[in-house]
Amino acid sequence: MTQGSTYAQAGVDIDAGNELVERIKPATKLTRRSGSMSDLGGFGAMFDPKAAGFQDPILVGATDGVGTKLRLAIDTGNVSNVGIDLVAMCVNDLICQGAEPLFFLDYFATGKLHVDQATQVIEGISRGCSLSGCALIGGETAEMPGMYAKNDFDLAGFAVGALERGTHLPKNVSQGDVLIGLASSGVHSNGFSLVRRIVKNQGLFWDSDAPFADISLGDSLLTPTALYVKQCLAAIKLGGVHALAHITGGGLTENLPRALPAGMGAEIDLTKIPALPVMGWLKRAGYISETEMLKTFNCGIGMVLSVDSERAEAIERELRQYEMQPTRLGRVITGEGVQYVGKLQF
Repeated sequence: MTQGSTYAQAGVDIDAGNELVERIKPATKLTRRSGSMSDLGGFGAMFDPKAAGFQDPILVGATDGVGTKLRLAIDTGNVSNVGIDLVAMCVNDLICQGAEPLFFLDYFATGKLHVDQATQVIEGISRGCSLSGCALIGGETAEMPGMYAKNDFDLAGFAVGALERGTHLPKNVSQGDVLIGLASSGVHSNGFSLVRRIVKNQGLFWDSDAPFADISLGDSLLTPTALYVKQCLAAIKLGGVHALAHITGGGLTENLPRALPAGMGAEIDLTKIPALPVMGWLKRAGYISETEMLKTFNCGIGMVLSVDSERAEAIERELRQYEMQPTRLGRVITGEGVQYVGKLQF
């Protein structure tokens, strides 16, 4: 008698998926906020913007991944913080429109679902959501045999935020605005294809001692992307913030102009950028020119605010309340693009 085929024999374990849902429920409950309406398990997730305090909301959406930093997380087995990266890459974009992140959904795809691994990733997503005041209200776990190598997985994130009609950013950017930079925590989640190439060319491994820190190279490079949501929302509420730029792929050179209107450019004093040891090492080890550094990596600045010059000091005081060390990088000028003065101090 021929035995009937099963989905599990084909490589898809529905029971493992159900176990994962039960394992992550406590983590997702920690992210509940005003407006949350549903728990995990339904066909869709609901959120009520009016219950979150909005009267006439405009919704703003953002989606992203973590790039080839994911390769490093998988190869080292250190996947506990990559979920924070995923959230940060989405919600840091939302805040640039002046939107408060409301809820987040994730997509986790793998060839074989390892419940412990997936739980660590999603618990990291939950921490990122909690740190940014965002509810993790749903997601998708896809087990797809033959699509991914052993232990490999992919991640994508989807964030939705809201702002009151008429309050969107950028707005009122003008010549003379002060450009305030907020420090990055490290490489963040862009440029890792070049990072991996440099590490290989240097004959190093992820468990090698970092040439620039007292921990392993892998652990240092996996420092999660900084979250700028709560401090930037507070600065916006204070008044005088005209634009924000999340410094991701393309660096200052490509991202800062995205926040400025036509006919406006930026003048940046490179000597004011904090000297992160990892950035100096990458520049030297990879023989990377300053121009290439500025359009590939964040170089030590993860977010830039364009603010009214008369409000700059008050905004800086507010940012310090959130344990940020704001740095005056330069100003808005007439023209196009970014003009640099001075040299990077690493």
